[in-house]
Amino acid sequence: MSRPTDLQMRLPVICAPMFRISGPEMVIAACKSGIGGSFPSTNARTVDELDQWMGQISDAVTAEDGPWISNLITHSTRTRLFDELKLIEHYKPPIVITALGSPRPVMEVVKAYGGRVFADVVNLQLAKKAVDAGVDGMACISAGAGGHTGHLSPFAFISAIRDIFDGVIAVGGGISDGAGIAGAIAAGADCVYMGTRFIPTEESLADDRYKAMVIDAQADDIVVSAAVTGTAASWLKASLDEAGFSEEDLAAKIPRDYSGSQSKRWRDIWGAGQGVGRSRKIETIAEVVDDLEQEYDQAVRRFLAVKGD
Repeated sequence: MSRPTDLQMRLPVICAPMFRISGPEMVIAACKSGIGGSFPSTNARTVDELDQWMGQISDAVTAEDGPWISNLITHSTRTRLFDELKLIEHYKPPIVITALGSPRPVMEVVKAYGGRVFADVVNLQLAKKAVDAGVDGMACISAGAGGHTGHLSPFAFISAIRDIFDGVIAVGGGISDGAGIAGAIAAGADCVYMGTRFIPTEESLADDRYKAMVIDAQADDIVVSAAVTGTAASWLKASLDEAGFSEEDLAAKIPRDYSGSQSKRWRDIWGAGQGVGRSRKIETIAEVVDDLEQEYDQAVRRFLAVKGD
């Protein structure tokens, strides 16, 4: 890695939290494969189900595995945040990543048990606010990321953040192979926030049609629109077409709402990042990580050969 960290991962990758995709099986498989495994609390339909999920994960993941990570939406529309924080306090995930809101609401709880807080940021303004809040790390969502996306180049974003922050930087945005991981590390990141590559895996909660759509897609098949949640996000064009979205619909502005009240609307609209072209078949997470590690090692050797070492 570019800087010493204590993430203790076999490969500098976090399997990113993905809406309606990441569940306990995915998190556990990722951690057992030696990378970070995360899931958004929104994927558990009720607080009781979230309790069960966290219990299942914390029982399965050991200190020898990669870290398990909880992702919380801290936007004001997230009415069950207080209940989710009680579960965080009980199960003590090593890392909590906040999204779509300030990290401040979780800081006291997570810091009290020795956990670390990362903030999901999409621009420099949010990154500076995260620094002021005292976060331990940032998940820098760059152009090309699936789901709620950013607009900055990953390389420019890493460079700008590193000027103001000496904590952990995880960068996401169109990175789906080992060469991309190596490039991010060389640019100054500590790890990669990777989602799309893990959608068509056996442990994924994604619908079989969704997995097939990701395997069939290329980077040109991704559309960025705020017409689904009120925030710019990357969607599979075929999914939007099936849902009946017109060009006029995709240009419409709607209020931001992360409460889950539109979950039925979201259910059959599927997101993905520009790394879709790398997935070619259904695999286990362990197989994906093995593949990524081989590609990463090859990229490192290529870099050293070019450098002349």
